Amino acid sequence: MAQKIHHYSNGEITVAWKPDLCIHSGICFKSLAEVFDPRRRPWIDMSKAETKQIIEQVKKCPSGTLSIDEKKISQKFVLLKSILLANNLQPAY
Repeated sequence: MAQKIHHYSNGEITVAWKPDLCIHSGICFKSLAEVFDPRRRPWIDMSKAETKQIIEQVKKCPSGTLSIDEKKISQKFVLLKSILLANNLQPAY
């Protein structure tokens, strides 16, 4: 059976949630309840905190059920780079 994965994005990053791996430690909810609220549907609201805060909180997930979807970040970077180059602009690294 394929693993269920939900994706939540704020336009900058995408958080992947694998509910089958969750051990319900509550670390995400206790530390960043504005974003992670299991009483709300959807339970992750990426608009409630800065990207950096969300990344730091996701890193604390003990089971790995929450992660940053690197593939989606890479796709966005490639798209932005191609737009810059198409307009004769250089990306600033």
